[in-house]
Amino acid sequence: MERDLGQDMEWREDAERLAGQVTDPDSRWREPVASIPRHELVPRWWEPDGAGGWALRVGAADPGAWREAAYADRSLITRVGALHADHASVGDRAEGLPTSSATLPGLVVRMLRHGRLGDGLDTLDLGTGAGGLTAYAAHRLGDRYVTSLDIDPYLTSAAAERLQLLGLRPKFVTADATSDIPGRYDRIVSTVALPPGPGLRPVLRALRVGGRLVTTLARTMLIVTGWKDASGEVVGQIERDWAGFMLTRSGDDYDNYPPELAELFALARDAGADGGADGVEIGTGRYPVVDVSNAWEVRSMLEVTAPGVELDYREDGDRRTACLVHTDGSWARATADRTHPPTVHQAGPQRLWTTLERIRDRLNSTGGLPLYGAQVRITPDGVCHLSSGRWHAAMGDRSTTRD
Repeated sequence: MERDLGQDMEWREDAERLAGQVTDPDSRWREPVASIPRHELVPRWWEPDGAGGWALRVGAADPGAWREAAYADRSLITRVGALHADHASVGDRAEGLPTSSATLPGLVVRMLRHGRLGDGLDTLDLGTGAGGLTAYAAHRLGDRYVTSLDIDPYLTSAAAERLQLLGLRPKFVTADATSDIPGRYDRIVSTVALPPGPGLRPVLRALRVGGRLVTTLARTMLIVTGWKDASGEVVGQIERDWAGFMLTRSGDDYDNYPPELAELFALARDAGADGGADGVEIGTGRYPVVDVSNAWEVRSMLEVTAPGVELDYREDGDRRTACLVHTDGSWARATADRTHPPTVHQAGPQRLWTTLERIRDRLNSTGGLPLYGAQVRITPDGVCHLSSGRWHAAMGDRSTTRD
């Protein structure tokens, strides 16, 4: 049964204000944003509790805060580890990494614009989440042209039920996008970060010749757009824009880093002044400790240069500590007060902090990195070939960058 939204007018002014914030006056996405009651898609969510965990927020318990959160241009975390906010009890606290969210509307609109969606084009929303992008696309293009896919059956079923109450009935599919994607599409817009290599192959197969792909690449903030040609390659560019999306999930749920990475993080954090382990190199870094995860261009270049690095950053008063780890056993820790040169411990096959400092050398000496605006060619095997002038790199085949 559809809800009569005309009986609930309170949210409309908020939605119109949000639409004015995230779209231009002549944007074809202005009316969908203004017409979708976003609060209905996110009845519960998680917020940081200030103690390293997550506190449950229930919209119906505080309607004013619910509307304020839903109609702000911000992401709302809906799932932490394996616990969705819809399944938590009042007073529950979650710990771990966010695994699903309602993406901030401004970024949703930007991804839709990059997708160049049009009438009569079959469109796949890869990564259902709370259903916001699906709702905007279905409202604009019509239900029959929109499919939404997620690996989590609860996300697809909840979004389908909530959108149906709004009078929207796009198709929902529960599947692992890194394994197989049913159907073929003219446009694929991914709001999960796809891994270059084999994990990209099903997406390429699902895209029709002449179709357009929009996605971010795993552990980067790079938005890649391109058109599929008759050879099966997707050719395009890295947009002069950025986005941070969660990694695609495959298989079992997770609450935090895999055990091997958790052990490496523990080793990196706890190694003493003498290193605490054989083969530890101790030195002084050139640059201040930085929260790499929030230094988006540097973070993206690190992934291109040393794929698979995971990050941790903490502050204790003036003390800053950054840790980098890799599944090959490499780890690094840099610690310093404020902006002083850090003491660096690192070990393993790669010297991760040294790699990071080389990237920062290049950034400081040239004023930029060769990422945004670079040309992209994604071959049918899922390998992403990047180029900008004399700089070339490949992601997904263990190739190294080169000038």
